[in-house]
Amino acid sequence: MNWTILIIAGFFEVGFATCLGKAKETTGQTSTFWLIGFFISLCISMILLYKATQTLPIGTAYAVWTGVGVVGTVLAGIILFNEPADFWRMFFLTTLIASIVGLKFVSH
Repeated sequence: MNWTILIIAGFFEVGFATCLGKAKETTGQTSTFWLIGFFISLCISMILLYKATQTLPIGTAYAVWTGVGVVGTVLAGIILFNEPADFWRMFFLTTLIASIVGLKFVSH
């Protein structure tokens, strides 16, 4: 169950990074709404990370949380912000995913 909570926390990390990027692109009230989304996502992500670390090793939990966040944020950047999706970027993203899965298998 705590692995599921940790993955969801990583998704909220993607949410706060995406909201931050959208807030940078907008102005006025729209920017304020994105910043509110940023703070809500940030709080939920941190609470879920805390909950997951109550039973999972902190080093593993933090690495998985940031890894899920990085993978999701890179994909959001490609889809939403027209960032490049060249071979090397996808190659290293794939190795990061493999590392996250590997940490799951070697953790107790």
